[in-house]
Amino acid sequence: MKGIVDEDGRALLPLTVRATEDEAPHQIVAWVDTAFDGELVVPLQEIQRLGLPEAATVRATLADGSTVLLDAYTCFVEWLDGPRAVEVVANEGRFPLLGIAFFRNRRLTIDYGSRELSLE
Repeated sequence: MKGIVDEDGRALLPLTVRATEDEAPHQIVAWVDTAFDGELVVPLQEIQRLGLPEAATVRATLADGSTVLLDAYTCFVEWLDGPRAVEVVANEGRFPLLGIAFFRNRRLTIDYGSRELSLE
């Protein structure tokens, strides 16, 4: 998979997501967040646009150590080895965030000089 580093230094990876395995695919661009140990965080407005089904409420620990309850949804992401069922946490941010749960057993290379990202 290939991505880019934008002019603000964000490592971005395009993703194809589906609300269910039978739904039409949608493209989103996720910001690689190596401090996030989950799978995917998506702004609530984007979750609603994609029509993702609600799954549960999850407890999350934020970077400042505080704990919050967040709504979680499900979707399918086209990944290197095929469709992957994913828990999506809703937030009020501007960008979808892709966590390190996606990168286990993979090689992530971010080249800020050439503004390229690759995932193998």
